[in-house]
Amino acid sequence: MVWMSLSKCWSDQMFLPLLAHRLWKLSLQILARYSVFINEVSVRPISSENTKESKKLMPAGRKETSVNLNPGEDQGNGSSPESQPLPSVSSTQLVYVAADLDKLQERIPDILEMIKPKLEMVGFKNLSCIEGALEDSKTSLSACIPMLNNRIIQDLTDSSFTYLKSALEIPRLYRRTNKEVPTKASSYVDSALKPFYRLQNEYRNVLKQPMIHQWLEGALSESTQKYYETVSDVLSSVKKMEESLKRLKQARKTAALNPVGTNGGMSDDDKIRLQLALDVEYFGEQIRKMGVETSNIKSFSALTELVLTAKDQATMEQS
Repeated sequence: MVWMSLSKCWSDQMFLPLLAHRLWKLSLQILARYSVFINEVSVRPISSENTKESKKLMPAGRKETSVNLNPGEDQGNGSSPESQPLPSVSSTQLVYVAADLDKLQERIPDILEMIKPKLEMVGFKNLSCIEGALEDSKTSLSACIPMLNNRIIQDLTDSSFTYLKSALEIPRLYRRTNKEVPTKASSYVDSALKPFYRLQNEYRNVLKQPMIHQWLEGALSESTQKYYETVSDVLSSVKKMEESLKRLKQARKTAALNPVGTNGGMSDDDKIRLQLALDVEYFGEQIRKMGVETSNIKSFSALTELVLTAKDQATMEQS
């Protein structure tokens, strides 16, 4: 709609030489209004019905976005009631807004080419003034990008960590359950990676690869940092429990509370350590399969070192 409005201002059917200055002012106002719109959308709460809504939006993303993102908007200078909460926006809509913003920025030079012949028609020669104003508009649009990117990265992070925090449940799965020694990663890791796969697969025809890569690196870094903190807490808890059981055993001089399980001679605590190591190892493999270097992911090396130390402890005690 922004591009259509700009094109209409300078079309042969609409353009009037005597109104050139007003049409130029209107063009700048349209771009300025779009910047305001992007900033306003970037602070809206993200809806929780993303999956259902995204399926509905995918076939007609642009049309749905223009309808859903602008209820009651564009009413001149009228202000909405303060008591009215901000309408929500889905993660899919945010992705389309980012894609549209990128596309519009690319076409700003085309605006100059579209305007030039009309201005020459009215004898206007100071094109550097026009170029400077359009550059200012582009700068204003660029200033919207960081906030928009942050919202999308935060949404991806939240969606992923909803599953990664399941690492907290691993001790409950192994302690006093006589489960077999773990040999593969937990299912929660695949679930935590789904938002990233979806970004790569569903939007590859909508977004440029560098933008996808930037969001992946940002969200994976945030998720990995939180995952590191979670795994660290679990391992600290396991160590405290292990030491507590050892003290009890020594105090009672009996093997009744020996934490060693019956499967392969590995203790429940070491099974927990091994499971966490398998999970992190698989997590790293999948990140690399996405085309992202784990060396660029904040806290990933620390996370790997943490679980490798725990894994070494588990295998040494077994041997």
